[in-house]
Parts: sequence; structure tokens; C-alpha cells
Amino acid sequence: MTAILRELEVPPKPRHTLRTVLIVSAIAAFTIATCLPAIGGIELDLAVIAKHWRNGVTKLVQLAQPNFAFVPRTLAPLLETLQMALVGAAAAALCSIPLTLWAAAPTNPNRVARGVVRTLNNVNRAVPDLVFATVLVAMVGVGALPGVITLFLFNIGIVVKLVSEAIDAADHRYMEAGRAAGGTQFQINRATALPQAWPLFANQWLYALELNVRVSAILGIVGAGGIGRLLDERRGFYAYSDVSVIILEILVVVIAIEVLSNLLRRRLV
Repeated sequence: MTAILRELEVPPKPRHTLRTVLIVSAIAAFTIATCLPAIGGIELDLAVIAKHWRNGVTKLVQLAQPNFAFVPRTLAPLLETLQMALVGAAAAALCSIPLTLWAAAPTNPNRVARGVVRTLNNVNRAVPDLVFATVLVAMVGVGALPGVITLFLFNIGIVVKLVSEAIDAADHRYMEAGRAAGGTQFQINRATALPQAWPLFANQWLYALELNVRVSAILGIVGAGGIGRLLDERRGFYAYSDVSVIILEILVVVIAIEVLSNLLRRRLV
């Protein structure tokens, strides 16, 4: 009996200590090499940080003393930020459905059309949101509109990329059954692909809404509306106690939206 149990035991996992050490050493050497300006690496002057550490401590002390009397002035810009985040996410949610279906191979067998949609979406994702916002501010002026358009493009890139890849990786026997029954691609997508993809869409839409609040706060720095404009203004006047209040408000709003998103995910997914 003992002999049989020994034969049934799982053999110990082979160890590759030498290979692991070589890989870790190579990564460490490459990381160090990127910090050497003599061979084209970036220059990390840690001595400057050590020399001027008092500047950072002073700013942290000021940030630790929020001026809550400044709160009333932040309410209108904060509301504008929430409106921008919601409108951008809602518009992207509507437009992302057909674009995602066109970007996924199971829902769009046409390689040329699929390649065009994927290429355009990759170009969209390659452009930083701050670049979009800067160009749009120059085109349409300072305000919430360039921020909403930037968030819309930002959300489209995320949702289309992630959901289309999830559709590509899923099991599509139900779609094969639809084709065998003589259905057109539009009918198959509407009757089989979309019902299966709704949970994926819901997850990504809620995730995009969470990101929008954080991103819109940054876009305001270049004039794209929202509380970011006020944040940049107070930072420019070195009013770090006011900046601290704005940061705290953004933190509270982001946490609240995340809690609400989790509750909605449990109901929708």
C-alpha cells in the first residue's frame, strides 16, 4: 500500500535557481544602466532631493492644514467636474457598442473594416488625454466642452479595446448556432453577442466613470473646465491649504463613485 501511495505522489516541482538568478540579475543590470547618463540613461540626481528636502516638508505641512472655509468656492467647479465625467461616460457608452462589435472578430468577420476600426482606436488611445484637451481648448475655447470631448475619446479607447478583446477570447458556439440557423451577422450580434457582452460593457462603463472624475480634475489644468482649473489657480498662488481641500474633495468623490459602482456591478453582473 505504501509503495502505491508513493507512486501516486506528485513529483516535486523542478527548481530553476540559476535561471531565476540570471533573469533577476539581467533586469537589475538593465535598470541600473537606464540611470547612467554616461551611456544615454536618465539622470537621477538624488543629491538634489536630499539637499532640498525641506521644501517638500514645508509643502506637506501646508497640505496637512486644509482651509475648510474655502469649500463653498469649490462646489460649483466640483459639480461641473461630475457633469463632465457623467456626460463623457454616457456618450461613450452609446457610441462604444457598435464600435466594439466592429472591432471584434466574432462580431465582424470583415477584416478590412475590423482593421480600420482597431487602427483608429489604437491611434485614439496613443494620444495622451492632456494633448487632446490642449488641442481642443485651442479649438473651441476654455470651458467644459473640450473636457467632455476629451473624456469621450478617452472612454471610447478604453471600452472598445477591453471589451472587444474579451469578446475575441470568449466561447462563441452560440454564434455558430445562429449562423447555422441562417441568421445574418446583424441578427446574430443582436440576439446572441450583445446579451453575452452586456456584463462586460457594464463593467467597463462604470470603470470609465470612475476614471473620468480623476482625469477631469487633471484636464482642468490646461483649461478644460472643472475643478482642475481651480486647483491650478490655487497652486499658482501657492495656496496649498486650499489645494489640500480640493484634493480631499476629489478623494471623497472618487471613493463615493467607486462604492456606488461596486453596488451597481453586483446588480448588473
